[in-house]
Amino acid sequence: MKQFLSIKDMSKDDKPREKLILKGKSSLSDSELLALLISTGTSGKSAIDLSREILKKCNGDLNQLSRWSIGDFCKIEGIGTAKAVLISAALELSNRKRLSQTDEKKSIKCSADAYESIKHVMVDLSYEEFWIMTLNRKNAILGMYKISEGGITSTVVDQRRIFKIALDDKSTAIMLFHNHPSGNALPSLADNELTQKIKQGGKLLDINVVDHIIVTSKSYYSYADNGLM
Repeated sequence: MKQFLSIKDMSKDDKPREKLILKGKSSLSDSELLALLISTGTSGKSAIDLSREILKKCNGDLNQLSRWSIGDFCKIEGIGTAKAVLISAALELSNRKRLSQTDEKKSIKCSADAYESIKHVMVDLSYEEFWIMTLNRKNAILGMYKISEGGITSTVVDQRRIFKIALDDKSTAIMLFHNHPSGNALPSLADNELTQKIKQGGKLLDINVVDHIIVTSKSYYSYADNGLM
């Protein structure tokens, strides 16, 4: 029978908190970092045991873990709402950190550049979101903005909000983005209709709609690359 070992019974060098202080955050494994957020275990499991169970459930894939809802975390015995909220908040901070690292002076030269600039924001989502990227005359990024979020298969997009942001940024061009949680990057008929509608709106305001990119976790679809812009 496996002997239960709580974190307080571990040697000083093996305790996640002390290990981080002594050796730095990069020295901790994913399960140890997660255990710091969980903080306390149950009568039969330590925080590290719980973190290992969570990682096993998501196959050790942190991108998959980022898609978990509060309810998903609470399915793990020993993880209540408070701990689930704390873990979700930490994962969201990580996502926002990656977004803030986007070089807003980066020039977009092709669809691959655009995908690389936004994929970290969208690939982990379990529901659809619609974003725009505003660009200057040299196709340098001025800003990235979420326009809307919706369900698993669709989201409502307000053109007025899109062009208000573009005008406020004094941008001469924009790129459109939305994700397909299903993993299928091919556009739907509704996607095509929306793209043409926004493109026509841009012409009236002399704002070039450069591309519409559909984002999935492993690939993307570019309207421009497929001759549809």
